Amino acid sequence: MTAAVTTPDLHHRVEQFLYHEAALLDEWRLDEWFALMHPQIEYRIPSPGSDHLDPRFTLQVIHDDHTRLGGRVTRLKSKHAHAESPHSRTRRLVTNVRAAPLGDTVVAHANFHVMRTRLGQLDHFLGTYRHVLVEDGAAFLVRERVATLDHGIVEAGGTVSIIL
Repeated sequence: MTAAVTTPDLHHRVEQFLYHEAALLDEWRLDEWFALMHPQIEYRIPSPGSDHLDPRFTLQVIHDDHTRLGGRVTRLKSKHAHAESPHSRTRRLVTNVRAAPLGDTVVAHANFHVMRTRLGQLDHFLGTYRHVLVEDGAAFLVRERVATLDHGIVEAGGTVSIIL
């Protein structure tokens, strides 16, 4: 992350935005969460060990644009997402939030621990977030959201059927 100067107000706003985003996902308020996405959103989960490689030429666990992410949200809310019917219960811990302005955007980094409980099984997803945020009036929209796992998918229950 660049060493750009940030203000306590900007840091607080970004931190509160990330906490709000996490709460919406934990509460399965997926339409409200999706409304926070910029029309040019790029949502990625890189394959383990490939986070430093160009995503255009590297296999990604998830690599969604606005249309695909909208479809993912629609499927998760329906009974057609068999891996999430009934849906998982999740708890997200978002920590060590850092934010810095970069041109007309804000780049935010944070650590995460997402715990998923489904059908008596507890899975853990640990890693880092990178968000590129665009100011939209007094709020933010997410232009880029990258969730980089610190482990393989097998160690997290073998599937990523939730939005990290």
